[in-house]
Amino acid sequence: MAGAIIENMSTKKLVIMGVTLLLFQALAFMVGGLIAPSPTTAVHYLATKCVDKIKHQEESKWFMPWGHDQCEKIRTFDEAVAKRIEANNIVFAIHIPLPQKEMSPWFQFMLVILQFDIAFKMYNQIDDGAMASLDVRLAYRDDTVSDWTEMAHSFELRKLSCNFTTIKNFENEGRYYECDLLPFMEIGSVAHKYYLLNIRLPVNERRKVNVGIGEIKDIRLVSIHQNGGFTKVWFAMKTFLTPSILIIMIWYWRRIMLMSRPPVLLEKVILALGISMTFINIPVEWFSIGFNWTWMLLFGDIRQGIFYSMLLSFWIIFCGEHLMDQTERNRFSVYWKQVGPIVFGSFCLFIFDMCERGVQLTNPFYSIWASDVGTELAMAFIIVAGICACLYFLFLCFMVFQVFRNISGKRTSLPAMSKGLIFRFKFLMLVTLTCAAMTVIFFIISQVNEGHWHWGEHTVQVNSAFFTGIYGMWNLYVFAIMFLYAPSHKRYGDERSSGQCITDGEEGETVKRGGGVETSKVMKTIHLLTSVTSGEKKRF
Repeated sequence: MAGAIIENMSTKKLVIMGVTLLLFQALAFMVGGLIAPSPTTAVHYLATKCVDKIKHQEESKWFMPWGHDQCEKIRTFDEAVAKRIEANNIVFAIHIPLPQKEMSPWFQFMLVILQFDIAFKMYNQIDDGAMASLDVRLAYRDDTVSDWTEMAHSFELRKLSCNFTTIKNFENEGRYYECDLLPFMEIGSVAHKYYLLNIRLPVNERRKVNVGIGEIKDIRLVSIHQNGGFTKVWFAMKTFLTPSILIIMIWYWRRIMLMSRPPVLLEKVILALGISMTFINIPVEWFSIGFNWTWMLLFGDIRQGIFYSMLLSFWIIFCGEHLMDQTERNRFSVYWKQVGPIVFGSFCLFIFDMCERGVQLTNPFYSIWASDVGTELAMAFIIVAGICACLYFLFLCFMVFQVFRNISGKRTSLPAMSKGLIFRFKFLMLVTLTCAAMTVIFFIISQVNEGHWHWGEHTVQVNSAFFTGIYGMWNLYVFAIMFLYAPSHKRYGDERSSGQCITDGEEGETVKRGGGVETSKVMKTIHLLTSVTSGEKKRF
């Protein structure tokens, strides 16, 4: 890969390019910090207790908590007892959104979390391992007068995890348990203006259904969706960056094809990185504004997973191709031990995602967090993923350290490398390490933040600036790599130019000098040094 732009571009032009990219990076953070609102919004709802007077429940009947067709309501369960209303005839109704508001496709997704308000009673306590059985229905409509259309209906089980922090005696009856949040529903598209949830807690003492779950007073929901303002900023960034990366990728590969030799491994991997960046950039989300594509969340996860695996593999190969050791590289098979675990981990991520969001395409109430086994697997996945990300970064730091050590150890054998050229190379390695660190931090925080609503710990506040900044950093890094490692226009005529040739007999490579321009600098020297044996140095 001799004669790359990074080798031949003047220091002044490189500085200008670096400052320009730095300004764009600052702009990416500022767009999120100053223009975009917070990524998500959480809205709290209190379920309304409706009374179903019909003895044999009608599946087609919907209960509205307010409006012109609102249901008959009760305020407390004591009122239900006084009116001799059975528990099976009580329906908890929640209308999303709140009155005088509308949902929008710009919200992209909707995640709903469930919480029970359970009062302590000496003769009606929560049993260990108690399971709440829910009969849940979801409907939608796009105006306030149309009939509701059923979207999903399911019978779900949720394990109660509640603590009573005071002494359990008659004096403390009526105090509330502290119960963990429960996963309830997730849909990958908000294509309709209004949504209605009807929840029943059917009781069957003979079958032990909803027995031993305490005295439930209320049901509260938390609806989380992406902010429409953030979605517009995010789409605008994708729309702007897609042609930028696509153009530089086409330009880069065209220059590679102009070379008379076949592309080397590093050049192919850089192209693959550009393709994966373009794949994640393409703003197909625009179609979700006009179409009810519930699979967009899953598709987005798949795109991000492909990019993660390509980016992590690229950094391994990028550092490995510059190690200047005795190993014969420039072959993908050399890196199977490092790249293999990355591919395997990405495949596990895909399987884990399919186990939840794949099932949610047909049943939005399904959650892998609903069972003990699923919760343990999900928690283990998040912990292991964080540990693996940290170990990967440490391994990458070790590889960069090896590169720096080898350069310093063989500096006397590199007459073609000026101090300025060595500095450029080391600086790019440090930039790579910085991008890797930010990516690992972003991955860990994203996993922790996603799991917050499931296990009830304190959330990590990730604002819009972090999202747009990291996304902009990936694009700028890929842009810089493809530009700097593209063949310089000064090199195209080298193989046809006249001049002094010095042939390396063992490798069969030729180093030429023509027109006063050195044709072999950093990359050529590195490829020649890979065949240097211990105690032996070659002449250039």
